[in-house]
Amino acid sequence: MTKLTRMIFNMSAISTIGVGSWYLGKYSERKRHLNANKDDNELYTFSATNIKKMPGLPLFGTVSAATAFVPTETETNMGSNLSATSKRVSEIMKYGFPGLDHVRSYEDFVLSYDRRNRVAHWVFEHLTRDRLQSNTEVSRSKCEFKPDPSIHPFFRSDNSDYKRSGYDRGHLAAAGNHKCHQRHLEQTFFLTNMAPQVGAGFNRDSWNRLEKYVRHLTKVYKDVYVCTGPLYLPKVESDGKKYVRYEVIGANHVAVPTHFYKIIVGETYDSKLEMEAFVMPNTPIDDNTPLTNFQVPPESVERAAGLLFFDKISRDKLHKINGKKC
Repeated sequence: MTKLTRMIFNMSAISTIGVGSWYLGKYSERKRHLNANKDDNELYTFSATNIKKMPGLPLFGTVSAATAFVPTETETNMGSNLSATSKRVSEIMKYGFPGLDHVRSYEDFVLSYDRRNRVAHWVFEHLTRDRLQSNTEVSRSKCEFKPDPSIHPFFRSDNSDYKRSGYDRGHLAAAGNHKCHQRHLEQTFFLTNMAPQVGAGFNRDSWNRLEKYVRHLTKVYKDVYVCTGPLYLPKVESDGKKYVRYEVIGANHVAVPTHFYKIIVGETYDSKLEMEAFVMPNTPIDDNTPLTNFQVPPESVERAAGLLFFDKISRDKLHKINGKKC
């Protein structure tokens, strides 16, 4: 056998062994997974393909209940409660989600949580005149600010972050919108629903005026849908360049928004839809300043927030925007 022939023979043998080993390994691995799957049902079906459940295998954005549901009576009651919560979420989010980043569903409002800034991206509410009726058994004095246990400890804000910060724990879903049931009111005090707000001149004054105005709209409209959230807007500095600059507070570095927005859609009794959009700076505001001074085009908020509000409503279907006929 010549040297060249021997070399070709050796290379062929090595290739055959390598390919054979690969197929044997693939067959063994497949058999091992098939046997394992007989004993566990941890399989997800996705596009007709079985994917074994593994840590860190994301499929979609997270959408979940904010607090764990603990059954107190029967499985039937558990099912009906979950069904009621699901129905309520559908009512609140009737006209679409602005985004799907870490969505948490509470019993009477829905929010998307920003784990980096420790403040919600947005909070959605659905208000009606009946739902705003006061209940004598409901009291704000029974509520306390507390971290949301459904948020991983790495990403929570804490009451200590706000202590001596100079900022209020400002509600996004207003407490005054959820006085129908004590549990609904208490859930607005989760810190996921809070953002650092200037107290005097803003949270306790002009922002409160805007919240009261939204509640007043339930006397005008059959249904009122309101989305509230923070903004971090750029500002021209002394060097002539624009910077997005905001403070963070506490050990958890909770972001202090530069501005806050509210986007409101009112549905009339004859099914017409009207929209209003407000942006307020997180600074003391003269309480005599008309709220209309803070009205802005809705698309300007969408661009700044990186969200699409009420995307199930075509803008050409809106009867009015900021009080003006379209």
